[in-house]
Amino acid sequence: MSLYTRTGDDGTTGMFGGGRIRKDEPRMVAIGEVDAANCAIGLAASACQMPRISDVLQQVQHRLFDLGADLATPMTEAQQGGSAPAVRRIDAEDITAIERAIDAAEAKTPPLKQFVLPGGTELAARLHQARAAARQAERACITLQSAEPANEFVVVYLNRLSDLLFALARQANHEAGAQDVPWAPRR
Repeated sequence: MSLYTRTGDDGTTGMFGGGRIRKDEPRMVAIGEVDAANCAIGLAASACQMPRISDVLQQVQHRLFDLGADLATPMTEAQQGGSAPAVRRIDAEDITAIERAIDAAEAKTPPLKQFVLPGGTELAARLHQARAAARQAERACITLQSAEPANEFVVVYLNRLSDLLFALARQANHEAGAQDVPWAPRR
């Protein structure tokens, strides 16, 4: 099978459940932003020498693939009735799992007493970059939800994901013996 099919040369792409849509429609923009967040997490993971953080990042990457499949399978009435391909939807269990991961990361760091800048170690900076990508994906999914029905847990998951990546960045700095970079507002 060839990697290129030429079917997208007209600006459309195939959907998981069948049919084609324009690549610039809100659904495809959201899927693309989720992919970008997953890539940023992969970049952070490639710099990670901390097994506890690495394991969490790998789990998140798998859930983001689930989330992408969820987005690629519109929640129309017909599909809810069973005619759509089976896809694992993001659900409350995923939210609980990510909240547990946030709690575990926060338990390993001192209490946050001020705003911090993205930085510290290279890993922390990459995790902050991934956090910004997760926020962008969240905004794209909010736009999608305002245009058509979509799984409500997707936005919640991405919101928690950005919190998790922030907590992991702080954990990475702390475990490396580096300080978070405090914000120094102009006076």
